[in-house]
Amino acid sequence: MPVEGGKTDMERVGLFSEMEYISVGDKYISPYNRAFNEDATKNRQMLPGGSKLMSGLQAGYFDPQFTRIFEGEGYINMNQVRRQNMMEQAKKNITKAFIPSSGGKKPSGLGSYYGTIGGPVPFFSAQVKPKDKYEPPGKNLYTSPGKKGTGYGYANVTIGKQLSHSADFYDEWKASYKKYREEHHRLMKGTPFRLNLYPRDYFDVNPYFFEKTLPPIKKEVKKELLSGAFKPSSPGKKPGGMKAGTFDAYPAHSVEPTVVKFKKEITGKSDKVFHPPNGPKSRPVESIVALNVKRTLNTSNYKTASLQSY
Repeated sequence: MPVEGGKTDMERVGLFSEMEYISVGDKYISPYNRAFNEDATKNRQMLPGGSKLMSGLQAGYFDPQFTRIFEGEGYINMNQVRRQNMMEQAKKNITKAFIPSSGGKKPSGLGSYYGTIGGPVPFFSAQVKPKDKYEPPGKNLYTSPGKKGTGYGYANVTIGKQLSHSADFYDEWKASYKKYREEHHRLMKGTPFRLNLYPRDYFDVNPYFFEKTLPPIKKEVKKELLSGAFKPSSPGKKPGGMKAGTFDAYPAHSVEPTVVKFKKEITGKSDKVFHPPNGPKSRPVESIVALNVKRTLNTSNYKTASLQSY
């Protein structure tokens, strides 16, 4: 139900509360034509006076006077503090500082015992040990120079004496072996001894003897071989654009005359092919950014236009 002096729900477009008004009859002004920061052009503004350069003067700082971190502190000399600390530490000593009789000695070189505790060691001494008097050996054995020659085919060239010649029969070993065999056969008496009463368990006359009966001999069945090699009736035919090499015969040629096929007659609307109507055709459209640029900045207001930055 509408309240007194209010609007109906239909007038409020189905809403149950009054919508607040943005303006009351004000004329619409585009945001592009409004001046940016109007308050900056009214009344007096803050004048900072420009930026100051950094220098050793107080003018480059915000404070009119340089303020110290510690106000009224005295100057401290670090050397003086160190000396005072050393004096306080020296007061704690009961007696004077220990001073050795003499400083450490440095070795004067390799093999020197200067500065060591034990002193030189006689075992490592570099002094030469006493030796017996040198007696040169006797003279070497004098020999005559070596005889020239290789020794093969030259007499009296080697160290030893020349060997005397002794004749040797060429087939002496065959004659001696023949005599040995004759003497051996002379000492033999009869044929070799052979015992016939040997046990049957360990010896047998025929090692291949078999007491059981042998199975019958299997006769090999000979397979009948073919009289000759298989030869096909005729070699394979190559397809030369026809069915010469196929199993089926070539189909018979049809003698029917050429028949002209007529088009199907369209009787009703339902038989026609559906063609959808043409849609709207495209046309060149200028971009929104280009339109806004032309509206905000043109020949009439390019001197007074205020650019907005975001």
